[in-house]
Amino acid sequence: MRFLGLDPGLTVTGWGVLDSVGNELRHVADGVVRPRAQDSMGARLAQLHDGLARIIAQYAPDEAAVEETFVNRNAASALRLGQARGVVLLAPALVGILVAEYPANTVKKSVVGAGHAAKRQVGMMVKTLLPGSACLTEDAADALAVAICHAHHAQTRRALRKIEFSIGGAP
Repeated sequence: MRFLGLDPGLTVTGWGVLDSVGNELRHVADGVVRPRAQDSMGARLAQLHDGLARIIAQYAPDEAAVEETFVNRNAASALRLGQARGVVLLAPALVGILVAEYPANTVKKSVVGAGHAAKRQVGMMVKTLLPGSACLTEDAADALAVAICHAHHAQTRRALRKIEFSIGGAP
């Protein structure tokens, strides 16, 4: 399966694509979408959507995952981030891709083993788990971490479904 991980932001949105084959994860691509800061809010959200739509069309993920955002700053920043997050959730959903959401602590725990790991630790583990990933920015590394988290959770869900099916028989 192919997974798209997304780390939402209005200034920079990180993205990462990986393939899950059996128990192996393979890096496909990663990068960022950067709307022009000088443009209006509507134009920036459109640029974010268009950038994500191109990535989705190019890499054709089966599922997507988005990191839930925690904002402990002012309300205006939280609102702007929420608008960007809405676009990030919408872009894959518009083309029929399942979109999962994970809290930052769950992502960090899935990748590093500790829910309060530092960004640097996340980046180092992403590079270890996905050889060949450039992760030139923290945002791209975070997005790949979200994809890794989702790949692990999706694999667990599939295994549980198989167990349920074998115990309960055909639906």
